Amino acid sequence: MKAKYINPFTDFGFKKIFGEEASKILLIDFLNALLLQTNKIVDLNFKNTEQLGQTDTDRKVIYDIYCENEIGEKFIVELQKAKQNYFKERTIYYSTFPIREQAEKGEWNYNLKSVYCIGILDFTFDDYEESPEKNEVVHTIKLKNQKGNIFYEKLTYIYIEMPNFKKAESELTSRLDKWLFFIKNLEDFQNIPAIFSDEIFTKAFEKAELAKFGAVDLDNYETSLKIYRDLKGVIDTAFDEGKIEGIIEGKLEKKVEIAKALKENGVSIHIIINTTGLTEDEINEL
Repeated sequence: MKAKYINPFTDFGFKKIFGEEASKILLIDFLNALLLQTNKIVDLNFKNTEQLGQTDTDRKVIYDIYCENEIGEKFIVELQKAKQNYFKERTIYYSTFPIREQAEKGEWNYNLKSVYCIGILDFTFDDYEESPEKNEVVHTIKLKNQKGNIFYEKLTYIYIEMPNFKKAESELTSRLDKWLFFIKNLEDFQNIPAIFSDEIFTKAFEKAELAKFGAVDLDNYETSLKIYRDLKGVIDTAFDEGKIEGIIEGKLEKKVEIAKALKENGVSIHIIINTTGLTEDEINEL
């Protein structure tokens, strides 16, 4: 059956729903449902998604969505489609950019605004396989001391393991449940479920309906969908065959092999960099 709505796990689909100016109300609603803060986000300002290190040797970082709320808190929202080595380390590295950019010239008291790094994962963490946490959907991490008390409140990492979200429509009890059900099942919907009757979700379905796309958007989406499927296939196969293990050991030939496969399938260069650890110049030479 032909899909009626976009796949939100594609770069195009994710940004169409959450990353455009016209989609800001959807992103605000999703973040408020996820964070459950007393002070709700009222407004967001999208910021430049490309971040550069302080020196020429620092790696370039490109976020999926980077925004700031009305009180200056920073939000990085990343969609992760396939497993990568050192994924947690990468998100920690990402968080350093919105921290460092807050530095002020001259006298400054180091009073930082909060930073939230949110990863929507189309896979599960391997290190929870033998843990009671293995079926958890949302993992919220803060810096804590040896007693388990929060040491620093203003840095939060949130990972959402989408494969662990298995609720049926009749089991949805919270706003976040609705959003996760929407994200996980959007491409399979042929009609809008009754539970999505409010204005926000009505707008979300309108943004996601393929019939409303122009020729350019449809072409961009089809390209993004192909890249998503090819990337999933390449990465999943590489893990199954043990090829990714070679990256952990730093074997250049394995990095090059995977980078070539990703490049041939039209995967963007920043994804190849993050997946293999090769530099942009090394990838361009392949």
